[in-house]
Amino acid sequence: MVITRTPFRISFFGGGSDYPVWYENNNGGAVLATTINKYCYITCRYLPPFFEHKSRIIWSKLENVKGVDEIQHPSVRETLKFLDINDGIEIHHDADLPARSGLGSSSTFTVGLLHALNALKGRMITKRQLALDAIHIEQERIKENVGCQDQTIAAFGGFNKIEFGGLQKITVKPISLDFNKWRLFQDHLMLFFTGLSRNASDIAAEQIKNTHNKTSEIRAMMQMVDEGINILSGNDNLEDFGKLLHEGWKIKKSLSSQITNPVIDEIYTAGQEAGAIGGKLLGAGGGGFMLLFVEPELQLKVKEKLKNLLHVPFKFENVGSQIIYYAPTETFHP
Repeated sequence: MVITRTPFRISFFGGGSDYPVWYENNNGGAVLATTINKYCYITCRYLPPFFEHKSRIIWSKLENVKGVDEIQHPSVRETLKFLDINDGIEIHHDADLPARSGLGSSSTFTVGLLHALNALKGRMITKRQLALDAIHIEQERIKENVGCQDQTIAAFGGFNKIEFGGLQKITVKPISLDFNKWRLFQDHLMLFFTGLSRNASDIAAEQIKNTHNKTSEIRAMMQMVDEGINILSGNDNLEDFGKLLHEGWKIKKSLSSQITNPVIDEIYTAGQEAGAIGGKLLGAGGGGFMLLFVEPELQLKVKEKLKNLLHVPFKFENVGSQIIYYAPTETFHP
């Protein structure tokens, strides 16, 4: 049996530049993102042959199947095919946060599953290969409208500038900060669940289609990556990071008609009225989690203003996808 723990992520700047349609067109791409201490857990084992079904997949559904092609969960089905696993398998998914919520949950699942199944086969895999394989499965095999940042940050973990394009395809550059600055930055961030779920691939489809018409907007969002790093690593007022988030959110909303809606706009405005300097809706848009940048002394006021929403405290994490339990077992053959 193998159990993996893979973190969810928060992306600050540069979203949209991690789609191949953008960075493969000689534009390059860059995002600033971090993983947080909220996780997706994947448990895998070879299933003993004592049942009518060959494999069992447990997620929001329970699937008992006789063959890989019968599996409804696209990531499970295509990952098993990619790794050429034909033995009976049991896969169980648990998570600290809901799916379709803007924290990269789909890619986090794929990364954790790849990590677990490789370990089950007795193979060690690098973080880089883990990320690249997850990108391949989601973009080429499932044909999802996804970029490359979610898989990369879930595999590597930590607070990073990730660049896209060129021969390397992905380049991960960890951001080093003074401990006190790091802690103060973290203490300015608040995460609220809007209660709205959505299919990120469907929303991203319109954004990808509009990419060629949004060149200046995407370049501006990419530029904010280095601006954000300079604020955190320099002597700038930390509140400038919140102001930059606000500018980035205004640009992001212009990329697609599906990114925001009246409910989300009302939540963001209420947060600002209570003291939030800036923020953004995480992920592709349409729902999920709202990130707000708020001075610590004003956070109680913001929580009261948004009392109808679930506030989710979190901390940064630096490890990425991990195997937290490993007990090798033999496959079962007649």
